[in-house]
Amino acid sequence: MIIRIIYTFFVGIFMAIFVGVGISAFYKGPIYPEMPAVLRFCTTELKDTTKFAEFQTQAEQFDKLEKIYQKQQQLYSKNVATIAVLAAIILVIASLTLLRKILLIADGILLGGVMTLLYSVVRGFEAQDTMFQFFVVSIGLFISLILGYVKFIKPQSVSVSHKTKSK
Repeated sequence: MIIRIIYTFFVGIFMAIFVGVGISAFYKGPIYPEMPAVLRFCTTELKDTTKFAEFQTQAEQFDKLEKIYQKQQQLYSKNVATIAVLAAIILVIASLTLLRKILLIADGILLGGVMTLLYSVVRGFEAQDTMFQFFVVSIGLFISLILGYVKFIKPQSVSVSHKTKSK
């Protein structure tokens, strides 16, 4: 019994990792801009006006590049969250329909779908867009409620109706 539970968690964790690594492998994120040497090795010799002017120019340029990167990163996080939500939906549906006869694997994939859903919520928060965050959390809640009904409540109501018919 314990081995089955461990195996279910093992499959679930690897399924979520599989989705995350797959997204990362095929959809590359933005690259953080390289900091200019003037900013990295800043010394107290900036009293010289020409060095200070160069430092200030480089700092302003780097600041602009960093802001562009942050916007790109937010869009990337939004896209990753969307892809992860879709993957989670596919995993949950597959575990509840196609694989429902193979309970041990279906439960692992279902757990992987739930973990992938949590990953998408975290990535959704990194997008720093409250409407998008609400959208991702709403999907997570909706899937959780449907999942709870299909996996736990519906089988009980079916078994209760079978017991009453057999009496």
